[in-house]
Amino acid sequence: MAKPADVSDSEWEAQVLKSDLPVLVDFWAPWCGPCRMVAPIVEELADEYQGKVRFYKLNTDENIETASRYGIRSIPTIMVFKGGEAVDQVIGFRPKSDLKRSLEKAFS
Repeated sequence: MAKPADVSDSEWEAQVLKSDLPVLVDFWAPWCGPCRMVAPIVEELADEYQGKVRFYKLNTDENIETASRYGIRSIPTIMVFKGGEAVDQVIGFRPKSDLKRSLEKAFS
């Protein structure tokens, strides 16, 4: 199973904004229950979209700069980026179908 890689403030631009593929970022924290519920769904999507989308997790407790830049106030927040721009955002626990719809916006 494909696991989303961790990304930090210092790697953000190179890994996410300059990616040649669309990117899904899971903003989370270890103490967040709904974050733990959404993690297996994100891992399933990472398998399904392997080679088409890059998947990252950003720990909001450890990477305050990036979380602040994107106005992350509630977690989990899932953001989809394409060409360095945010194309969609989902806040809170959502079913896999909602996350797939968000991802598809990166291909339209």
